[in-house]
Amino acid sequence: MMANTFYNEILTDHNIHPTHKYKMEDATFSLEGVNPSCGDDVVLYIKVNDQNTIEEASFFGDGCAISQASADMMCDLIIGKSREEALRLSDIFLRMIKDTITPEEKEELEEAGILEDIHHMPARVKCAVLGWHTMGQIFKDADEGKIDKYDGKFEQ
Repeated sequence: MMANTFYNEILTDHNIHPTHKYKMEDATFSLEGVNPSCGDDVVLYIKVNDQNTIEEASFFGDGCAISQASADMMCDLIIGKSREEALRLSDIFLRMIKDTITPEEKEELEEAGILEDIHHMPARVKCAVLGWHTMGQIFKDADEGKIDKYDGKFEQ
């Protein structure tokens, strides 16, 4: 019961008072992620410096509490990390959703670890992973030369 209350408090706080929900004007990359099954829509903005470190991350859009809170927690986690480290944390998060991580890996996810039991709610899994998949797609597209500097395309 207490763990469930803790889960709800963190989720609610990140949803109602997100630290990183804003349109970033000088992002290095941005990409829109959409969950067509429920209508969640998130534009992820990432600013990377010359040392390949994520200097700033934010998101903007609409969606359920889980998609919004998960995106906010992800931004908290990846700021100050190299893109490789951010992708490694994303891999841990996505494996956690499938219930296949160690307790040490869960600790690395900090607050995002509260979403561990989301796999018991299959309809909500896509909500929880939306921001994480969008980040992965940003770096994949950048590697493949499909996107480069932010061009304001997803302004809403």
